[in-house]
Amino acid sequence: MIAFVSGRVAAVTLSSAVVEVGGVGLEFQCTPATLASVSPKVGTDQRATLAASLVVREDSLTLFGFADEDEKACFELLQTASGVGPKVAQAMVAVLAPDDLRHAISAGDVKTLTRVPGIGPKGAQRIILELKDKIGAPLATRAAAAVPSAGEPWREQVRQGLQGLGWNLKDADKAVDAVADQAGDSPDVATLLRAALRTLSKA
Repeated sequence: MIAFVSGRVAAVTLSSAVVEVGGVGLEFQCTPATLASVSPKVGTDQRATLAASLVVREDSLTLFGFADEDEKACFELLQTASGVGPKVAQAMVAVLAPDDLRHAISAGDVKTLTRVPGIGPKGAQRIILELKDKIGAPLATRAAAAVPSAGEPWREQVRQGLQGLGWNLKDADKAVDAVADQAGDSPDVATLLRAALRTLSKA
């Protein structure tokens, strides 16, 4: 799996960028915003780094490039929804920033999602239904919510650990609350994570 690529930008077209790596030019399908960020580096010695996602089909291998890992993560998650392929997912991250996508899906905002070409009301409703519990809260909201609980960093560590193991945000939050009384004055994150997993396995 290719996580990212860093190299000289050899060319930019209306929809793609070619990055030279070890004498090989790799072509990435990119959003207009990403292309705009790498265009000034074409033909220079400046290096560009793109987060990469490889889409494998029976008859093709296509690389998609992104300005950062957050945009890439949204692109890949969107494709887990029924009827959303790489082209539609790319259109979504092109029209809506990652936090705008998270907010629209979490809030059930059909109108915002239908701003994306190729997504109608029914498609937007399906995406909301399938991804609402997976998309997570906007990063700005998470940062604001973390301020009051700055004295309990273990909560976020356990929550992230659970999400990394595949649990959605809603279930992770419930499990964190369920083990809060075990934290004490010197919480052990590993112990609390195991306790949270036991809580989830019983649910």
